[in-house]
Amino acid sequence: MSEPQPTGSLAFRTVAMPADTNPAGDIFGGWIMSLMDLAAGTAASDRARGRTATAAVSHLTFLRPVKIGDVVSVFTDVTRVGRTSIVLTVEAWAVQRGQRDLHKVTSAEFVMVALDKDGKPTPVPAEDEAGP
Repeated sequence: MSEPQPTGSLAFRTVAMPADTNPAGDIFGGWIMSLMDLAAGTAASDRARGRTATAAVSHLTFLRPVKIGDVVSVFTDVTRVGRTSIVLTVEAWAVQRGQRDLHKVTSAEFVMVALDKDGKPTPVPAEDEAGP
């Protein structure tokens, strides 16, 4: 049985390095979470056509460890747009060194809020509105 494929668009890809390990020698979960936050922020800012900030992260579950040398890819999918918020599903997948198959590492729901120049919540433009 083949593993499911990633949901959404590729937003970020990098190689796990020795500096990113926890004391057990696995890649630190916080490092993976930071990649997911970067990817969510980039995708949300694209949709908001401006600045966004992370408001909440939920349903984060680690499914398998990441090792040094694994290629980690983060995928994002906008699932809902509110007045000032953007909700995304964010998934991290990894390919082990010397392998070809993607394996799901973790996923979470990110809620991002669109911000104006003063850092206050601002409405998310409609998708068909012209950007700046």
